Amino acid sequence: MILLYSFPECRGEDSVTQPPGYVITTEGEQVTLDCTFNTSNYPILYWYRHYLNQAPQFILWKKARTWSGEQIPNNRYASTTSRISTKLVIQRLTLSDTALYYCALSDDTQ
Repeated sequence: MILLYSFPECRGEDSVTQPPGYVITTEGEQVTLDCTFNTSNYPILYWYRHYLNQAPQFILWKKARTWSGEQIPNNRYASTTSRISTKLVIQRLTLSDTALYYCALSDDTQ
């Protein structure tokens, strides 16, 4: 059994919201985690994984509202974005995927 948890919300001038709760699945399956955001800018979206008693680990980044600029270091991860949301897909789950997952955004100032 694999347990994934998404961090529900972080607010500021811009906002990021994830559905709270647990996802319970089994090894080898695929899971999709959702995150919505509200900003007037063109953000860069980030996904992180956080194991208990460790620093958060970067998974990937992707520019929202464009088709370019993604860095996905592991081929088990995929991400899609729209004008208001991003999804993280983890394929072929393993026990080591058991963690807290959250998304964040920053302004694309480049």
